[in-house]
Amino acid sequence: MALAGDASNRRYERLSGGPGGRKAVLMDASPDKGEDIRPFVAIAQHLRSLGLSPPKVFSADQEQGFALLEDLGDTLFAQLLEDTPELEAELYLAATDVLLTLHAAPPPPAPDYGPQTMVPLAGLAYQWYGFGATGRTDDTGMLSMQAELASLLAQLHPWKPVLVLRDFHAQNLFWLADREGPARVGLIDFQDAGIGHPAYDFVSLARDARRNVSRDTEARMIARYCSATGQNPDGFGLAAAIMSAQRSLRILGVFARLSMHFGKAQYVDLIPRTWSILMNDLAHPALERLRGIVCDDLPEPSPEILDALRAKCGTIPKP
Repeated sequence: MALAGDASNRRYERLSGGPGGRKAVLMDASPDKGEDIRPFVAIAQHLRSLGLSPPKVFSADQEQGFALLEDLGDTLFAQLLEDTPELEAELYLAATDVLLTLHAAPPPPAPDYGPQTMVPLAGLAYQWYGFGATGRTDDTGMLSMQAELASLLAQLHPWKPVLVLRDFHAQNLFWLADREGPARVGLIDFQDAGIGHPAYDFVSLARDARRNVSRDTEARMIARYCSATGQNPDGFGLAAAIMSAQRSLRILGVFARLSMHFGKAQYVDLIPRTWSILMNDLAHPALERLRGIVCDDLPEPSPEILDALRAKCGTIPKP
């Protein structure tokens, strides 16, 4: 049975009929389509060494791009919370404990996801969303935004680099109620992990482009994380605002690119929520200048702009 995929070229098939009726998932990540299962396998091994719950890798053919994985079931956070929203705090605090476990350990070798990588990626908002919404190709505004973002990142208090999974949100987390502690949270979609700031995965989870997280739950997550790590909540709040703003700018561009270039028009529907998260982050007093630059250059996603992006679905080879 085919399982819902993600924004990549990977495919997933649920298999059954193994010993004892055991189920598994076949991941097809063809190198011919630009995929590489080696980072997934390596990060999975690291996460398991910390007592966390990525899928077990039963076997892998790295040359052909196939991996046979443990089936973590169907209890995705996103789906479980649709039926039982009262579980939000319990699930999100458990996911916060995953980050505490992850950040307490030395990170494995992984690509850089520090300022030198983050700043260029924020430009995707201009290259794809801005281009699709306005037709402009001038880089002046993008360069101003990137310079201000770089300045903000440089002003952060010194921080210990950690492994960031980068897509740590409710559609990639499973509730495994029969396990204990942080292992109760099943993890997938971490093949793009890198070395970055501790607040990055936190905002990926708490400021989700796909579902609203209550302010009370986020406040409890911040209190839990800062109490365990000894961080100042105000300093962590500033770092979270900057990381989330960068993430939202990147995602605006990614969603527009997925629609206009790859023909996945459904991602246009996620742009208004992403914009709202971005505006909330840019309301932080320290981000006032960045807010001015962004709002001068990028239009709010009105119904007319969203319709224009959908009309260009699958038609733009490159902005």
